[in-house]
Amino acid sequence: MKKPDIKVNYRVLVPLVIVFIILTLLFPRAAKFGYDYRKGSPWAYETLIAQFDFPILKTDEQLREERSKNKTSLVPYYRYRQEVVDNSRKAADKLDLGEYPSIRTQIISSLDGIYSNGVVSDEGVKLDRGDDPSTAVLYIHKDKRVTKRPVTEVFKESEARAKLLSDVSAKNSKFNVDSVLRASGAYDLVVPNLEYDSRTTDLVNSENSSRISTTQGFVSAGQLIVSEDEIVTSEIAQMLDSYKVEYENNMGYGGPRILFWLGNALIALVITFLFFLVIYFLNKRIFSDTRRFWYLILVFLIAVIVTLLVNKFAPRFLYMVPFTLTALYVEAFFKNKMNLPVCIVSFLPLLIFASNGAVLFVMFTVASVVAVFAFKYFNQGWQQFITALIVFFSLLVTYFGFRLIGMAGDDPYQAVLFMFIGSMLTVAGYPLIYLFEKMFNLLSNSRLRELCDTNNPLLQELEHKAPGTFQHSLQVMNMAYAAARAIDANALLVRAGALYHDIGKMKNPACFIENESLSPVGARYHDGLTPKESAVAIINHVSDGVELAEEYKIPDPITEFIRTHHGTSNTGYFYNKYLNEGGDPSDVSCFFYKGRKPQTKEQIILMICDSVEAASRTLKDNSPETFSTFVENIVAGKMNIGQFDEADISLKQLNAVKEVLKGYLSQIYHERVAYPQRKTNNN
Repeated sequence: MKKPDIKVNYRVLVPLVIVFIILTLLFPRAAKFGYDYRKGSPWAYETLIAQFDFPILKTDEQLREERSKNKTSLVPYYRYRQEVVDNSRKAADKLDLGEYPSIRTQIISSLDGIYSNGVVSDEGVKLDRGDDPSTAVLYIHKDKRVTKRPVTEVFKESEARAKLLSDVSAKNSKFNVDSVLRASGAYDLVVPNLEYDSRTTDLVNSENSSRISTTQGFVSAGQLIVSEDEIVTSEIAQMLDSYKVEYENNMGYGGPRILFWLGNALIALVITFLFFLVIYFLNKRIFSDTRRFWYLILVFLIAVIVTLLVNKFAPRFLYMVPFTLTALYVEAFFKNKMNLPVCIVSFLPLLIFASNGAVLFVMFTVASVVAVFAFKYFNQGWQQFITALIVFFSLLVTYFGFRLIGMAGDDPYQAVLFMFIGSMLTVAGYPLIYLFEKMFNLLSNSRLRELCDTNNPLLQELEHKAPGTFQHSLQVMNMAYAAARAIDANALLVRAGALYHDIGKMKNPACFIENESLSPVGARYHDGLTPKESAVAIINHVSDGVELAEEYKIPDPITEFIRTHHGTSNTGYFYNKYLNEGGDPSDVSCFFYKGRKPQTKEQIILMICDSVEAASRTLKDNSPETFSTFVENIVAGKMNIGQFDEADISLKQLNAVKEVLKGYLSQIYHERVAYPQRKTNNN
């Protein structure tokens, strides 16, 4: 058996060098704040003195509180309506005051004073005097000018009428002024002349809210920020956060630039080397498969480049980046054991360079594992949104866990919104799998699941035209799947290969014994044919299968199972018959398959299971010893004629496959209990 010859040659080194160069060029050009601290914990470093002047930034909670306070204490704007005043004055001149015309002047004078201050409606009043009316103000827009007026000087409609009664009554105590005002309709002249301007109010107050200062105080160079072993209080943490922002934005690295570049290069080298080791220890055969190797590099670089660019230009949007797609992109073409290590290495730049890298790293690592698990159950159509919601809740739980211990200081509302959007972007970004599938000529797990659906047209046609072959393929599929799982081979790929390996028999189904029932009663396909003719007819099912696979656009990895499931072996029955009948031993090439020897452990598994399933129908004894000898002979026969010479399967794995098949045969061909016949009474 062939052992994989994996050498770290230029096909491996060149891509890794490209990764190293990209990382070195993309890594930040400014130094990161070199202190790690947490509110409520002691300062674990030497006493920190401010090296430069910097403002103290307000926290998100403080800014949110100020904006909320501004919204609740908005200053209203009103428009002064002069036409209301003019109409009231004209109406006052025409009032029928009966026996008391002398009070007309007093009414007009009072109305002038009332309207001068302003009147607003009792209903739907926007006038808020608050807890301290003496400090409340409003703005009145009159004659293209805006003037500020205390709320206490402005009348509500009911207050204005009371003022009118008070002014007139003060000079007329000999009669009932209220009755005269009511009878004459003077009260009706008091109407609102101040109209609430909602548009201007909202616009002006919105601008005021946006102009809230983001700073509160100032720290001068040389001032103490925190002492060694001092507990980091909320105030100290706020100063440290502000110092960190100023340091990373304006100070950066103060030493020789060459050393900074060297540091970036060393970090890039370490991450690239870790990426190499992950592949080397988990599946070194990937280095020999150029397409799969470059695909892994692409997925890795996408995660790293997006991390570095978003962190540079808009770090708050890191919560929105669908990092879980990294796990799903790996899961689509590789085994689960590859997933978590690749994600961890891909997220390292997030951990190293993001300001809250530890929180983001853990959040998206957890979410990636959850995404792969959920996707196994919810991967079709709209069900992907269920996966997205599960991912969102895993992010949410992890985030608030960090927030409760004070490690996440972001705006929680914004962070939750971004996490939700990022989770939904997972659904939007997953279809890129199909583009990658075409670009790298790979076969995704999603595509394999589709191929394994026995309701697809090609398999339905196989079941209709060659029902015996279809049942044989199902049995081989079950055996191969169990064997593949035992040695950690690609079980899904083996299932698909088993279902399609014999599709070529559709073109001549009666040629094969499992479909003999399709022939007329008493007739057999091979009756009257020479051994050579029979062998050629049987061997043709491989080339026929390849043609059908191309016609139905079956992916190349599945077509390879058709080419290799008989390898270069011979049609044993007719080959032996030909020689036993005196055939020329030098003229036997037509008895040998023109296929290809298996190259992978998955192809080896299918070859063995195909032979075991077909030959097991001839067994007469169902004892474990019979099954053991039978499987051993089948495998030894294939090995002796060199069918395993080019495959990368080990003896240990081969023995594991044999044990699985022995147990499988024992289960399907076990002894059955004979049911006793019911006794009848002959009375």
